[in-house]
Parts: sequence; structure tokens; C-alpha cells
Amino acid sequence: MEFNKEMIEMMKAQTKRTQQQTVESYRRLNRFVQKGQILFTGSSLMEQFPVAELATSYGLNKIVYNRGVGGFKTQDLLENIDVMLLDPEPRYVFINIGTNDLSVYEDGTPWQTVLEKNYDEILRQLKEKLPETEAFLMAYYPVPKETEESRKIAEFFGSTRSKATLAEANEIQKRLAAKYGYRFIDVNDGLADENGDMKEEFLKDAIHFYPDGYEIVYRNLEKYLEELK
Repeated sequence: MEFNKEMIEMMKAQTKRTQQQTVESYRRLNRFVQKGQILFTGSSLMEQFPVAELATSYGLNKIVYNRGVGGFKTQDLLENIDVMLLDPEPRYVFINIGTNDLSVYEDGTPWQTVLEKNYDEILRQLKEKLPETEAFLMAYYPVPKETEESRKIAEFFGSTRSKATLAEANEIQKRLAAKYGYRFIDVNDGLADENGDMKEEFLKDAIHFYPDGYEIVYRNLEKYLEELK
């Protein structure tokens, strides 16, 4: 498919409307949550994670909520932090946010600066407002093998997501986890092939993957979930 600026603006507008609707749904849904439970929050890679269903299937005797929103960057989560993180008052929270921050910014700001600044503020507010909450910062998932087509698409949309940039982003997460006394965890074992690329059998597009990929993530998460009281 050939993209042009008009199409991109239309896609952005539709994405924004969908995000706003999702956040409003979560706002209303938060009226029914039980405080002190387990929360997963982040972008589309979290939104599409069927973690509550997998938790039930594997016999986890705990309540799990998901507050992921497709296309969210750290700034978006920060702007909606009450709905996405604070209002449910979780005892434990697993966070996967930031892959969409790996972009070329029009004002020339390095993505590293944007990611660290916003993520730091998210964690600062979490620590200040929910001091008893334990947070787990999840390593970013592997990316698919790079092709000429994927390079062109990434260049057009201004994405800089790659194995190298994700590794750098993970280092930022590690620093922030240590700063606030949270835990950085890598639950990606089994997702990548021998070259470190996301296994093609799990992929449904250039970013997202099918439930059997998430099942691997969940099994890797079990050791952390079992620690929770």
C-alpha cells in the first residue's frame, strides 16, 4: 500500500478517536475494579495481551486487570495516568510502554530524552501516590527480521524501532527501575529465533503477535506472579 500525508493524517485522527474511546471505557470500568489487585498497563502490545484469560487458564488465583491502549506513547500514558494506573490502586503493576516512543521527533529531540523524561515522571507519580505498589518494568519484546519493505515503512512513519534501539531503551528502563526501587524483568525467552528476531510463526503483523506468543510471555511471567501475596 502506498501512503501519503493525507492518509497518514486521517489514520492519526482515527487512532486518536479510538484511543479516547478506549480510555473512556476504562474510566467507566474502573468503577468496578477491586483495589489492591494486579494491573497490566501499556500500549497495544499490552492491550492485545490476553493476560486475564491466560491467568484463568493456568489457575492463577488472583484478579488481573488490563489497561493497555493501542498506539500509546509514554506521554499518552502520563496524560491518562489516573485511568491507566492510579485509579485502580493496584498492589502490583506490570508496565510495557515506550516502544512507540522510538520515533523521529519533528523538533529534533532524541527519542532517548523523551522516553526517559516521561517514563521517569510516570514512575515518580506512581511512587508518590501509591507508595505500597510494587512495579515490574517489562523488557521490550523482540522485533521481526528487518526487510527492505519494513525499512521503508519505518522510515515513512518515522519509527526507529530496531534491535539496537530496543536494547538501548531497555537500559533506560533498568536505570529507572533501580532509581525507584522497582524491578526490571525480561519475559521474552522463547519469542526470538537464533538471530534475535521475533519468530515469524508468532507474528500477525510487523509489530503484534498471536496469543500463542503471549502464552510464552505468560509462562515466563508465572514465576513473578507466583511470588505475589
